[in-house]
Amino acid sequence: MGPVSTATTVDGEDVAWFRDDESLAPAARGAAATLARRLGLTAHRSAEVALAVTEAATNLQRHAEDGALLLRVVRTGGEAGVEFLTIDSGPGITDISAALSDGTSSAGTLGIGLGAVARLSDHFDLHSVPGRGTVMTARFWPRTAESRAVPAGPPPAPVAGVTRPISGESVCGDAWATRTVPAASGPPVVLVMLCDGLGHGPLAARASQNAVKAFHETDDLTPEGVLDAVHRALRGTRGGAVAVARIEPAAGRVLYCGIGNVSGFLIGGSRRRALLSAPGIVGAQMRRLRTFEEPLPRHGALVMHSDGLTERWDHETLPGLLGHSPLVVAGHLLREAGVRRDDASVVVVKDAW
Repeated sequence: MGPVSTATTVDGEDVAWFRDDESLAPAARGAAATLARRLGLTAHRSAEVALAVTEAATNLQRHAEDGALLLRVVRTGGEAGVEFLTIDSGPGITDISAALSDGTSSAGTLGIGLGAVARLSDHFDLHSVPGRGTVMTARFWPRTAESRAVPAGPPPAPVAGVTRPISGESVCGDAWATRTVPAASGPPVVLVMLCDGLGHGPLAARASQNAVKAFHETDDLTPEGVLDAVHRALRGTRGGAVAVARIEPAAGRVLYCGIGNVSGFLIGGSRRRALLSAPGIVGAQMRRLRTFEEPLPRHGALVMHSDGLTERWDHETLPGLLGHSPLVVAGHLLREAGVRRDDASVVVVKDAW
C-alpha cells in the first residue's frame, strides 16, 4: 500500500506513515533510501539507513500486531538526518537484551536483527511491555568513512512529538512547535505549543500551520501572549484548540494556558495531574485567558495531546516508560490511546529540568 500519509511537520520535516501490510518493508526501504540520498547522505550511509528501516519494518511484519512505521526528517544546526519510529500493540519483547544482540535475528532477517539497527544508528531507543506492545526509534545523521564508528549529531532534544492524520487523509490538521529561551541562570526555559485545527484535512492543516508560524514569530513568550498571537493568526481560518506550556526549570514550575480540547498532564511517579483549559475556539470565540501554574514533578514529564487520543492511558501500566526518550514516550501514548477516526498528536517534554 505504501505510505498512507505524507505531510510537513512544524519545522518543515517530511513525514510518511506506513501501515503493517505485505508492502511495508519494500515501501519503507525505498522511501528511506530516497530520503537519505535527497538529504545528501553518502551512498554508504543511505544504504545503512535503508537496511535499518528494512529490519524494523520486517520485524513489524513478522512479530507485531497493528504495527506502523513513521519515517521523517530531523534537522538541527543546518544538518539534516533521518529518523524512524515503530509502534505496535503486541506481543512485546520478553528479553530485550537478547533481541538487541548484534547478529541475532529470531526470524532470520537479512539485516541480522535489531542489534544491527542499534549499531548503525546514532541514537536508538526501545521500550517493550510483554503483552502490550513495543515502541522503537532510531536516528541517523551523516557520517564519513572515517567517523563511521562514532555516533554523529547532537543528542535528542528534551521535547519530541508525533502527529498522525485521520485514516484516509494525506495531511494532519494537528501541529506542534517548541522554542528554547536562555534563562538568567540554570537550564533554559522551554515553550511548547500544540494546535488541533478544527476538522481535518488541508483546511485544518492550514490553521495549525498558521498557529506554528505565529508561535515562532511572537516576541511575547508568556503563555497568554503566545495564545493571543495565535488567536490573531487563526482569524479567517477554521480556528482550533490550542494550548501553550512554559517550563521554567530554575523556578521549578510550568505555566499553562489552553483553549479547547487539548489535554495537558504532568506525570511523575504514580501521579498524573491534569492541566486546565478553557472552552472556546482560538481564532473565533476565545474567552479571557487564564494561566495556571503547577510545580514540576521530579523525574517526571509534561504530556500534551489532542483529542485524537483518549485520556484513558496510564503511564504506570507501562513499567520503566519515563526512563526512555520523549519520542518513545509519545509513541507509546499514541499506541495506547490514539484513535483512527481523528487526527492525532502528542508532545512530551522530559529531562528538561
